[in-house]
Amino acid sequence: MREGGGWRLDPGGWVTVSSVPTRVDYVTVAPPPPRYEAVPGPRVGYIWAPGYWDWRGNRHEWIGGSWISARPGYVYAQPHWVQRDGRWLREEARWERGPYGDRDHDGIPNRYDRDRDGDGVPNRYDRRPDNPRRD
Repeated sequence: MREGGGWRLDPGGWVTVSSVPTRVDYVTVAPPPPRYEAVPGPRVGYIWAPGYWDWRGNRHEWIGGSWISARPGYVYAQPHWVQRDGRWLREEARWERGPYGDRDHDGIPNRYDRDRDGDGVPNRYDRRPDNPRRD
């Protein structure tokens, strides 16, 4: 595991480590509006991930939608562009816990949870059930 020397063990295997700083491209050109895509018929166990604009080769390039495996209890948030300080950043796709929220990430929607403040202590044992800090 020579981090500074060039190698380290990653969970997926060995990877090369570069001592050269990573180059970051700042996108100052707004992405075009999304393209219309005809969504194919439903597939059991999959959801449709709509297409999006990616920044490749100093220009926006459309990446078409595709089917991805569904994750029960989660909602898919597609990649999208946000503008910050005159630059455009693409936020990656991600899976978020259910449509009703799960503040303490225990798999139980907040509306059914017996832990209002999400500190891991059930309300009936919590001296301060609305204080998210454990004190």
